[in-house]
Amino acid sequence: MSVPCYGLNGRVCLITGGSRGIGLEIARRLLRDEGTKVALCARKQEGLDAAVAELGAGENLLALPAHIAREEDVAGLFSRIEEVFGRLDVLINNVGMNLLTASTADAEPATWQKIIDTNLNGTYLCSRAAAQIMKRQGKGKIVSISSIAARRSAPGMGIYSVAKAGIEALTRVLAVELAPDNIQVNAVAPSMVKTGFSRPFWSNPETHDEIVKGIPLGRLAEPADIVEPVLFLCSDGAGFITGQVINVDGGATIA
Repeated sequence: MSVPCYGLNGRVCLITGGSRGIGLEIARRLLRDEGTKVALCARKQEGLDAAVAELGAGENLLALPAHIAREEDVAGLFSRIEEVFGRLDVLINNVGMNLLTASTADAEPATWQKIIDTNLNGTYLCSRAAAQIMKRQGKGKIVSISSIAARRSAPGMGIYSVAKAGIEALTRVLAVELAPDNIQVNAVAPSMVKTGFSRPFWSNPETHDEIVKGIPLGRLAEPADIVEPVLFLCSDGAGFITGQVINVDGGATIA
């Protein structure tokens, strides 16, 4: 089967949380099929080292450790990307984390803060930094990975759901504010994707089967399923699309 080409050759893309799962799969496609220059960031150097070894993209790949919930880390990250590549055309906000919480109302404030910081505040800080560069360039694309959990309550994922709902609201706000600068801001909302992040759910056969029952297409998403809509939103073909959240859920939200 032929692989779609989205015309991203030579563009510079930053993928946060790019050392594994969805982020790594997006990086693989950008480097292998699109001729894109890619910057990856993640918190752990060992994860980045493994990603670089797997991708093997030479001078087109830049891997930088950063904690995106820390303003100083974000400033250093974007400064380094401009220094090496000279520009930034696409930001893909992919970082996501969750700590299973039986009850949001009973969760420790520190747990709340950690989940909100990593998911929502990190997305804000990176989008803010990217917007400053893209405004100077006169164009850009920001695509965030949300979740259908933003609009549904699920056991153990209450705070995560709130954070993802915030990302979707941020997407709409930034889309309006940055439209005069020719910057499109959109999001992709998957159902459960079969990655290490969601392993506590899908690795249990009973839980897996229960989740799949609610998905009309009859399976969990794979990381590759998320890549195509993300790359489309990064492309010129999505130049008149902004402020939108595309569900990539096998029909789960309409079942």
